[in-house]
Amino acid sequence: MTEAQLTERRPQHITIVSETFPPEINGVANTMRHLCQGLMQRGHHVTVVRPRQPHEQKGLFESTGSGLFSTELVVNGLPLPGYADLRFGTARPSSLKKLWQKQRPDGIYVATQGPLGVAAVNAARSLALPVSSGFHTNFHQYSRYYGAGLLERLLCAYGRWFHNRTAITLVPTGRMQRVTRDMGITCTGLWSRGVDCQRFTPHKRDQSLRRQWGLHDNERAVLYVGRLAAEKNLRMAVACFERIRGLHPNARFVLVGDGPMRRSLEDRHPDYIFCGTRRGEDLARHYASGDLFLFPSKTDTFGNVVLEAMASGLGIVAFDDAAAAEHIRHDENGMKAELTDDEAFVNHALRLADQPSLLNRVRAQARLDALELNWSSQIDQFEQLVLNQTAQARYHGINKQGISLL
Repeated sequence: MTEAQLTERRPQHITIVSETFPPEINGVANTMRHLCQGLMQRGHHVTVVRPRQPHEQKGLFESTGSGLFSTELVVNGLPLPGYADLRFGTARPSSLKKLWQKQRPDGIYVATQGPLGVAAVNAARSLALPVSSGFHTNFHQYSRYYGAGLLERLLCAYGRWFHNRTAITLVPTGRMQRVTRDMGITCTGLWSRGVDCQRFTPHKRDQSLRRQWGLHDNERAVLYVGRLAAEKNLRMAVACFERIRGLHPNARFVLVGDGPMRRSLEDRHPDYIFCGTRRGEDLARHYASGDLFLFPSKTDTFGNVVLEAMASGLGIVAFDDAAAAEHIRHDENGMKAELTDDEAFVNHALRLADQPSLLNRVRAQARLDALELNWSSQIDQFEQLVLNQTAQARYHGINKQGISLL
C-alpha cells in the first residue's frame, strides 16, 4: 500500500454541520444519519454541529452511545416558519473558531445553507480549514409553490454565493450537477445515496395493516411517503389517485408523513388514510404493505423515499428527475414521465393499477436493483471528496471571492 493510501485510510476528524439531524424525519436528516454512522464505523472522529430542539440544552457534549457522533455541539435553534418540527441554527463564527482551534478538524462538511451554515463557512475560511458543502435542498425552486416566485432569483444568487465559498459542493445526481453548474456553482462533486435493504424489504408486508386500511387481497394501496407540503406537488398525487379510483373504486390512498398541508387534505379528503410520521420498523412495514408508490415531486434534489420504495418492492411512478432519473428504468423497474408531462404520470400509474403482471414485474425488478445500492460505496465516495481534497482544492475554497447576491 502506498503512503498516500495509508494517509487516506487513517482515522480523521470530520465536522458535520447541519440544521436538521436525527431524530428529525426528512431526507437531509436521513442522509446525515447514514453518513455519520458510516464514518463512525470506519473509525473517524465525528463532531456534529446542529441546532437544539425545544427540550434540549445548548453546549458541547460527548457521545451517549448513539453511534452517530463522537462529539456534539448543540447551538441555539429557532423554529422554521411553517414547519414547527424544523429549526434553523444560529451561532457566532467566533464560538466555532474557538472549538476548531482546540480540536482542529481534517475536514468540515456543511450540509445546509442557513444561518448556521454561513457561520460555519465563515469560521472555517478564517482558520484556513478545508470546508465542503452539500446541495441537499432546492430552496430557490420552492418559492414557486408559495406564491413567491420573485424570490427565486434572489435565492438562486444566495445559493451561488454560499456554495462558491466552499472548496467543493456535493450533489446527488448528474442532473443536479448540471443544475448547479447553470446556477453558477463552480466546483461540484457527485455523491449519491444508498438504501438499507435489510430494513426496507417486501418481507415486512403486513396483512393486518392492510385490513386496517380497508383493503382485501387484490385491492390496491397507493402510497405516498414524505412531507405534506406544497413543494412536493401533492396536488398531482391527489389528481392521480382520483383517476385510479375512478377505475378501481376500492383502492386506498395512504399518506405517510406530516406537514402544513395535512389539515387541508384531511378536510377535503376524509376518506384518505393519514398515517402521520412513522419511523424505523413501523415505517418499513407501511412501505411493504403498499402496492403503488407515487413520487410527484419536481423539486427534490434526490428523494431518498424512491430508493426506500424500490427496496420495499413497490411499483414506482415518478417524474424523470432526481433519484428516479438515476435509478428508475421506465417499464423495467418503475415508471417515469417527463417533468412537463403530468398526463403521462397519471397514465403510467393507471397502467400499473390495470396490469397486475406488469406491476408484479416492475416490483420484483425494483427490489433486485435496490440490493445494489448500498451505503458503503457512498461513504467511500464521501471520504474521497471531503477528506482527501488536494491542497489546490483547499486553497481554492478558502480564497474564492464572494459573489454578490444581486
